[in-house]
Amino acid sequence: MHVLILGGTTEARQLAGLLHGTPGLELTSSLAGRVASPRLPPGEVRVGGFGGAEGMAAWLREHAVDVLVDATHPFAGTISFNAASAAAAARVPLLALRRPGWAPVEGDAWYEAGSLEEAATLLPGLGRRVFLTTGRMGLATFAHLDDLWFLVRSVDAPEPPYPPRMEVLLDRGPFTLAGERDLLRHHRIDVLVTKDSGGTATAPKLTAAREAGVPVIVVRRPPTPEGVQVVTDPESAAHWVTQHPRWGARVEGAP
Repeated sequence: MHVLILGGTTEARQLAGLLHGTPGLELTSSLAGRVASPRLPPGEVRVGGFGGAEGMAAWLREHAVDVLVDATHPFAGTISFNAASAAAAARVPLLALRRPGWAPVEGDAWYEAGSLEEAATLLPGLGRRVFLTTGRMGLATFAHLDDLWFLVRSVDAPEPPYPPRMEVLLDRGPFTLAGERDLLRHHRIDVLVTKDSGGTATAPKLTAAREAGVPVIVVRRPPTPEGVQVVTDPESAAHWVTQHPRWGARVEGAP
C-alpha cells in the first residue's frame, strides 16, 4: 500500500514516524521546498511542487498511490484545494491532518483578521513596534507601512518587497515562554501579528503578549476543502491509514 503525505509540518513528520517501517506499507512524504534546510521525515521524500491539481493527479496515478494525507500547514490553502481536486480525479481517498487552532483566554486582547491585507489595515491603530510572525512569504503586504517598525521572525531570510524599517530574526521553533518574554521586552514590542497556526511550538508568544498587555492580530485560517475528512492528531491519521479498506485489500493481495 502506497501512502503519500503532503508534509512539511511537525504533525506530518510525526505521522511518517508512526507509519515508517510498517510491513507492506510504502511511504512517501512530499515537501514544498520553500525552506532551505527542512527537517526531513523518515521514509522516502520528494521535494517540489506537482504542477497544480492536474500534475498531482498524474503523480498519484503514476506512482500508484492508495491513500493521500494532506498534513500541510493550516495556511497552505492552495495545495490543500489542489489535493482535494487531484484525489477526486485520481479516485484516491484523502484525509486532512490539521492541528487545532488557538483560542483566546481571559486577558487576551485579540483582533481577528480574515487576511494579511486586513491585518495590515488594523496595524496602525494598535501599535508602532510590530512583532510579525506570519512568515517571509507575505511581507509585501506590509511594505507600505513605512511609519511602523517591524521585527520579522522567519526560518529563512526574506526577499523584497518588505517593510523599510525592519529587523529580521532567523529562528525556528519551538520557542520558550522565557525567550518570548525577553524578545518582547528587548524590542519594546507593542503589537503582535500572527497566523492561527495552532500547536505548541510557537504558542508561547501568545502567553508573553497577554502578560505584557500587547494586543495580538490573529489571521484566521483558510477553510478546509468541502467534503474532506479532517483529524487533529497524527495518531488518528495513522489509524485511518492502517484501518482503511484499501489497506485490508493490499494485505489480502487483492488488486
